[in-house]
Amino acid sequence: MQKGSIAASLFWLSAGWLIVALLATAFLLTELYSRALDNSLSETLKFHIETLVDRTLINRDPKSEAIRIGDPRFERPASGWYWVIRDDKGEILNISGSMVGMLLPELTGSFDASNVRTGVQTDQFETRMRVVELAASVNGTPLRFTTTGSLDEILSLVDEFRGQTLIVLSAVAIMLAIMSGIVARLALRPIGRLGKAIEKVREGEAETVVGDFPREIAPLAEEVNELLRSNTQIIERARNQVGNLAHGLKTPIAVLRNEATAAKGNSALAKVVLSESDKMQQLVSTYLDRARIAARSAVVGKKADATHVMLRLVRVMQKLNPKITIAMLRPDASLPWFRGDEGDLEEMAGNLLDNACKWSNGQIGVSMIAERSQSGANLLIKIEDDGPGLTEEEAQKVLRRGVRLDEKTPGSGLGLDIVKELVDVYGGSLQLKRSVLGGVLAELRLPGAKVGLGRPLSALSPQKADN
Repeated sequence: MQKGSIAASLFWLSAGWLIVALLATAFLLTELYSRALDNSLSETLKFHIETLVDRTLINRDPKSEAIRIGDPRFERPASGWYWVIRDDKGEILNISGSMVGMLLPELTGSFDASNVRTGVQTDQFETRMRVVELAASVNGTPLRFTTTGSLDEILSLVDEFRGQTLIVLSAVAIMLAIMSGIVARLALRPIGRLGKAIEKVREGEAETVVGDFPREIAPLAEEVNELLRSNTQIIERARNQVGNLAHGLKTPIAVLRNEATAAKGNSALAKVVLSESDKMQQLVSTYLDRARIAARSAVVGKKADATHVMLRLVRVMQKLNPKITIAMLRPDASLPWFRGDEGDLEEMAGNLLDNACKWSNGQIGVSMIAERSQSGANLLIKIEDDGPGLTEEEAQKVLRRGVRLDEKTPGSGLGLDIVKELVDVYGGSLQLKRSVLGGVLAELRLPGAKVGLGRPLSALSPQKADN
């Protein structure tokens, strides 16, 4: 069980309550056992008093040496087991053999309806005793019969019982805790299956959440599927609206540009209209491209083979720039795929590779590695060149939103700004550093997906594009 999981929380909550409940049970059982022993001792002492009364009746003299109790503990000194017969004035008439040389203090307090009173005393040997005293008239003589029993013996039995109870209840607690952990894991297995089904959708292995789930979780799976369907419909509508907007703006802007071009030599207004129409065309193209990118990257369940994409980009860039050597290091076989749209990966990596070709003095290096993070595997793409490079201040500046490396260069390409937007959409990162080649090292970190099937062995061989 992982820390912070529902199963772990249930286990520790159950374990905590079990400990409290079993400790309370141990205390209650010990208290009940102690009271039962004390009551049993009181009944035993009352029985011994009845014996003393019977012997006194038989012998007719409370001072008779024939008055004895058969329990040998009443003959052992300092045993805590004593008996004594007094008259109504408190004068001692007869005692047990265990009480020779001792003085047992009288009880205080009133007698109950049965002429019996009890209490707890301590003898001169620091032995705690339960004391029971009966006031009775025997052969017409008022007498007081007192017997005592050792409470220390009871306390030792209670301590022994408490230890055994704690051992037994601890074993029960361990078994119950293990059982609660097993129950928690079994009960939460459907949630784990649901999580794996959702992960398959996110990784592109399935289009919907599929599985046999309990009645409590099945509605959640249905809601997830409904959310996926709704998301797909919204994206499709957004794409259609973007296309409609593009077609709707294309003709008016083209008309404005044509009219402004025709009247360019005759009016200053025509020049302004032509200039602003070009800006409008560029802005419309840029933001339409951004809208298409946002809609495309919002689709759940896509993934792309980064090795194939980068190999294809390297070949294309090498043909477009024959004077530049582009070296691609061999990727590891466990390299994760890109979790997203293949076109977006081409857009990001292609723009970075194009910038490297633009500023390179003739040498470019490309490599890809896998990184581990708390959220899973990440794909790290490194593109470096031997160009003039960027200072730390320039690197921070170009990574700001709305700033491009080639601000003065005309055109409506996506550029570095669109790369940054795509990186943000996918929750990745883009860093520009100093390369060992002397130019810029662009590190593009993107979410990874599980490796798909069908990657050819040629994709894992060392690559160096042909000149």
